[in-house]
Amino acid sequence: MTGTSPAVSRETGAPEPPEAARALLGDRLATMVAYAELLASEAVLRGLIGPREVPRLWDRHLLNCAVVAELVPSGATVDDVGSGAGLPGIVLAILRPDLKVALVEPLLRRTVFLEEAVQTLGLSNVVVLRQRAEERASSRPSRDVVTARAVAPLERLAGWCLPLLKPGGVLLALKGSAADEELLAARDVLRRLGGVGAEVLRVGGDVVDPATTVVRIHRSPSPAELRSHPRDRRSRP
Repeated sequence: MTGTSPAVSRETGAPEPPEAARALLGDRLATMVAYAELLASEAVLRGLIGPREVPRLWDRHLLNCAVVAELVPSGATVDDVGSGAGLPGIVLAILRPDLKVALVEPLLRRTVFLEEAVQTLGLSNVVVLRQRAEERASSRPSRDVVTARAVAPLERLAGWCLPLLKPGGVLLALKGSAADEELLAARDVLRRLGGVGAEVLRVGGDVVDPATTVVRIHRSPSPAELRSHPRDRRSRP
């Protein structure tokens, strides 16, 4: 697991990658280090990352997101909703060049940073979309996976993200210690939206401490079947 007092680069002020990062990232390490340097410098200057987060960039942010890659199918199309500074979308795109990632973010200052980061890092498998999730949904995308980290309570987040998925697609919501309570509170909403198989997972416990908490929800049935039912199904089991 990662340590609590990482060495710091003299050139950028970014923390040096821990051994866990070297083992997990392999030949993608150099690109992730370059991203960490952008987060420690430009993202802080633009108010996208708090300066107190810099010493724990690897443990709390980069590796916390990277371990989620094991939940993403090979060759998947991914929308990262409320991407912010690119977590987890850019991390997944770096680690998994097989993915096609769209960073969905409505705020201009964030999308400017994201576009610059994608260009600097040479990520040909990423596009940046200045949109709200609701606007994105109006184009009827059919994505394999939607990710979101620290965006909104699950009841609201599901309403934004599940419509972006194809039938059988999966929402991966990175959450904190209250994930189980959030999922319990959102059960009725998920049922109305066609969310099934909802579960709380803890992943990457051998890399980060604590392990990353992910709420995984599948979208089913097909959109046509969903339209055939009344929108409000609160009275149904």
